[in-house]
Amino acid sequence: MKKTFLLNSQISFAISSLGHTQSICIADCGLPIPQNVERIDIALSKGIPSFLDTLEAVLSEMQVEKALMATELKDNKNFTQKIIDLLKYSNEKIIIDFIPHADFKRETQNSAAIIRTGEQTPYANVLLFSGVTF
Repeated sequence: MKKTFLLNSQISFAISSLGHTQSICIADCGLPIPQNVERIDIALSKGIPSFLDTLEAVLSEMQVEKALMATELKDNKNFTQKIIDLLKYSNEKIIIDFIPHADFKRETQNSAAIIRTGEQTPYANVLLFSGVTF
């Protein structure tokens, strides 16, 4: 049995398969997932698992150098700050950028995988770009 915090084998495999600058997305339950991108659907019911819990688990295993979110998420200042706090805790040098949601959806087409959560907070999506550990 795995000893680390993240137990989901599909997510662990997706992270271990990433090269430098490749991305995975953690998404709310409403984000459209392109046909060509691997869907890791962990949504169980409304709000379960939450976006923030999923982000925390992914960050425990993934070296992230950049995060990208929708500008519209900034309207929810408290939620956005919680995301930023988790990202900064995992890597204080992380680059955090925002783009319009329509552009964000286009960016997901280049993701290695999208992790669909049960989150129902509008625009609760983040693209995480892989860094290197050396």
